[in-house]
Amino acid sequence: MRNSNHLIGLLNFLTFLLSIPILGGGIWLSSRANNTDCLKFLQWPLIIIGVAIMVVSLAGFAGACYRNTFLMWFYLFVMFFIIAALIGFIIFAYAVTEKGSGRPVMNRNYLDYYLQDYSGWLEKRVASDSYWGKISSCIRDSKVCSKMGRTVSGVPETADMFYSRKLNSVESGCCKPPTECGYTYVNETFWNPGGGSSGTNSDCTQWSNDQQQLCYQCNSCKGRCSGQPQEELEEGLGDQHRCNGNPSDLLCNCLCSFQEQSSD
Repeated sequence: MRNSNHLIGLLNFLTFLLSIPILGGGIWLSSRANNTDCLKFLQWPLIIIGVAIMVVSLAGFAGACYRNTFLMWFYLFVMFFIIAALIGFIIFAYAVTEKGSGRPVMNRNYLDYYLQDYSGWLEKRVASDSYWGKISSCIRDSKVCSKMGRTVSGVPETADMFYSRKLNSVESGCCKPPTECGYTYVNETFWNPGGGSSGTNSDCTQWSNDQQQLCYQCNSCKGRCSGQPQEELEEGLGDQHRCNGNPSDLLCNCLCSFQEQSSD
């Protein structure tokens, strides 16, 4: 029993320490929230997550160390709810993104993204003005597009060099026009109009060489964000197992410890 209690106490103490920078990040963002919509968009989720992790960790730590039955019941209930919600979210995220992914482009090493490739619910959600305004603000504030520039021996990269790059989804969907529009490459974020199929893709008229606009209002950029949950899930779940272990294993250890306490 002592080993189970010590394990639960240690894990929850580490989780409590993790909640401190999360909560601190939310508070820091709230102090700067007047600057951008992105910070306003992120501050409350971080604060809520940080407080929730802190409260649950303290309950688990105290319940395990002091053998408090009420706190262990509370901790077990919350852990079960978190795991159930996580499983539900994973299933939902895969359901709405499974049909969508970047499309390969001939003679290009990167993918192009299309909003219509994703589920109707996700397409409408991401495309809504209120929601997309916050997301596009975050992308713009990250300055990811302005960091795309590369030079070789002090000379900017050529079009062929750019086409051979493996761009991430933000760079491909938000920082350049869709390939089918036929724009001519000048540099990574500056393209001259060409002779592509601009009449069939509304993004061709949305593109702007204004560095504050680019393709942030394009469906290709919105399509990139629609596909991001699945990418993050696949990467995040792997990181979770490597760094934190399986939540269900932690729940089983809690149940074991609780059962041992109840039998004493």
